[in-house]
Amino acid sequence: IEWYLKLVVAPGLENRYLGLFERFAREIPKPSSRLTELWKEVHGDEEGLQDSLDLFAALVSRLPRNRFIPLTYAFFALNLVVFWVFFQSLTQEEGIWVGRIFWIWTSVFNLFVVSIFWSLMADLFRPAQASRLFGFVAVGGTIGAAVGSTTTAFLASRITPTHLLLVSAVLLVLAMLAARQLASSASGEEKQEPIGSDSAANEPVGGGLLDGIRLVLSSKYLLGIVGYMLLYTITATFLYFQQAEIVEVSFTDRAARTVFFARLDVVVNSLTALIQIFFSGRIVRQLGIALSLAVLPLVCVLGFTAVGIAPTLVAIAVFQILRRTSNYAIARPCREMLYTVLPRNAKYKAKNFIDTFVYRAGDQVGAWSYAGLGALGFGAAAISLVALPLAAVWLGIGLWLGRRQTSLANTEKSSILTSKSP
Repeated sequence: IEWYLKLVVAPGLENRYLGLFERFAREIPKPSSRLTELWKEVHGDEEGLQDSLDLFAALVSRLPRNRFIPLTYAFFALNLVVFWVFFQSLTQEEGIWVGRIFWIWTSVFNLFVVSIFWSLMADLFRPAQASRLFGFVAVGGTIGAAVGSTTTAFLASRITPTHLLLVSAVLLVLAMLAARQLASSASGEEKQEPIGSDSAANEPVGGGLLDGIRLVLSSKYLLGIVGYMLLYTITATFLYFQQAEIVEVSFTDRAARTVFFARLDVVVNSLTALIQIFFSGRIVRQLGIALSLAVLPLVCVLGFTAVGIAPTLVAIAVFQILRRTSNYAIARPCREMLYTVLPRNAKYKAKNFIDTFVYRAGDQVGAWSYAGLGALGFGAAAISLVALPLAAVWLGIGLWLGRRQTSLANTEKSSILTSKSP
């Protein structure tokens, strides 16, 4: 499923279309980092942004899982077809606003489809199964990103680029069918509850639109996940800007910079796929989820220390490779495992709120903080020293979350065994 999602998300809409629709939205930032600004530019203020994110919560409240997940995918696939019709029929001048709306839509879409996928995984698999399988499942995203980029490059030179929207829609429909089949066929030990039971696929989650926010604010565990996510995105933003500064100084030629980033991606994707296929499950089982969640913050503590001491191209390259690889291969699957011990409404509502609003809030806080530190005269080395305590706190939160998840998983296992005893 994630393979199909990544074929649509990563190459089809984020990378390739960024250049394809440049004539429609030349001054619109990359959709993955400026959702709020784009919404305000189109609508004048932020009113309505959260309402658009709340639509999914309303869908979850009223429909069973076997219906709202396929309907969500079908909705996005239909959107792609509608955008294709607009781009085919409108003039360049008329297409400017469509391009801006498309950018906003893409940012929401990128977050939702992946969040929904992992919500389904957390809903179907028990914690012990997740520790074995989630790393291997995530390899679909890694392979999909590579295959998707190649496929996009191959098709773009052979068909009208706007027709790639239809290709993406077809792939999204395939992902929808795969998700539907998975939810319907899960049985025995590959699911948490019988799919046909009233409490699972055939019954709505229920609740109101703001349940996700209420659940987060009322749970120390979910607030811990919020903290983990915020520190992840803030430090990631710091590192992104540090990398940009160091690379700009190291390379005067834009082509050389492109080659540098391409080589980094090749190394990261290769290492990530290798670890996800052969080692992720073993690492989580051997270290436990607490230490596994601490791997990425520990890499950041060491990496920011190295960049703070010697802000060189080699230091930033090694840091990025280790950070991105440990994130994709270990931290991301473990982060999704945290939801396997929660009730269904938290898996779909609280998780959706954290994966969208909290994630974007962390991006924005990181960008503002970096700009503020830069205005105070802090360079890449000094900002690394500022990031160090953040990474240390992040590490502590990861250890606490992992221990809490293990405790909740053991409690759930005990209750299951008790209910089965005569």
